[in-house]
Amino acid sequence: MAHTGLFQEVYAIVRTIPRGKVLSYGQIATMLGNPRWARRVGQAMYGAPAALHLPCHRVVMKDGSLCHEPFGSEQRARLLAEGITFLPGGRVDMPKHRWHGECG
Repeated sequence: MAHTGLFQEVYAIVRTIPRGKVLSYGQIATMLGNPRWARRVGQAMYGAPAALHLPCHRVVMKDGSLCHEPFGSEQRARLLAEGITFLPGGRVDMPKHRWHGECG
């Protein structure tokens, strides 16, 4: 796959997201050096091998929205289990749960 190197960089960042925190696709793209790569980050997440056991549920849209069904319900349940809180309307409370840590 042409984006294998980029995908591996995405996975390295996702692996570091702590329990109870989230990152947006755009934040990950910015960490990779190009804030316009949010869609590429999404492609990487969509194609993430299950064998990597990544905390993919901790990656959300910039406004705290979750991925679409059929994965959205599972994502919400996993985030709730980690103590993530949601705003009315179902979005993650990003000011409270956005991770600002360094990668690596």
